[in-house]
Amino acid sequence: MNHRDIVLGRVRRALTDVPRTERPDAPEPDAPGVPRGYLRVHGERTAGETARLLAEHLADYRARVHHSTRRELPATIAALLAERGSRTVVSPDGVPDAWLPRGVRRMPDSAELTARDLDGADSVVTGCAVAIAETGTLVLDASGDQGRRRITLVPDHHICVVRVPEQVVGSVPQALERLDARRPQTWISGPSATSDIELDRVEGVHGPRALDVVLVTEDQEPGNRDTSGV
Repeated sequence: MNHRDIVLGRVRRALTDVPRTERPDAPEPDAPGVPRGYLRVHGERTAGETARLLAEHLADYRARVHHSTRRELPATIAALLAERGSRTVVSPDGVPDAWLPRGVRRMPDSAELTARDLDGADSVVTGCAVAIAETGTLVLDASGDQGRRRITLVPDHHICVVRVPEQVVGSVPQALERLDARRPQTWISGPSATSDIELDRVEGVHGPRALDVVLVTEDQEPGNRDTSGV
C-alpha cells in the first residue's frame, strides 16, 4: 500500500456516515447547496476600474504591465522579445503565428520537450484563462493558447496576454466560477520569487524570473481610442 492509497482510504472512512446524496460525487440535482454567505467581490467597480486594479496589483508583484490593442499586439510582443534579445520562444499551438515576429524561432509545445530544451528557450508566450484584479493573479488552465504547465515554469521570461475586459474578474470566487476544476491550473502572482530566513529576495527559483503582462483591448477607430478601461 502506498501513501496515495492510505490517504484515499482515510477519506473513504471519513465519508462512511455521510448520506449518499450529500457526498461530493452525488448527482448535482441531489447535492445539497453549499452556503456562500461571504462577499463574492469587495466593493463595486466598473470594468475599467477592475482592469486598473489588476494592473496595479500586478505591478506590486513586480510584473511589468503593458497596454495594447489587438492590432498593436504583435508589435508589442516583438518589442518585449527584442528588449531581452530573445531568439527562441516557446508557444503553444493556440498562440497565433501573427503574435510572434519574424526572425524568432518558435518552439512548439509538445510532450517531447525536455527540461533541458525548455531551459534553452529565451522566452515563452501564452494567453491566459482568467485574471483576478483583487489579487493580481493570472490563472492558466492548459487550454490551447496556454499549453502544458511546465512551459511557463522553466523558461526565464514569460509574456502573458490578457484580453480586457472579457478575461478580467474582480475576485477569486468570480474566477473559480469560470474555471474547470478538472483541468490543471497554474496560478501566477508576479515573477517567481522566494525569500530566505533573513528575507533576502531571490527571483527565478520556482518559475520565470521576469513576467510581462500585456493587457489587450479591442481596436478603436483612429482618433477615437478609448483608454478609460486600462
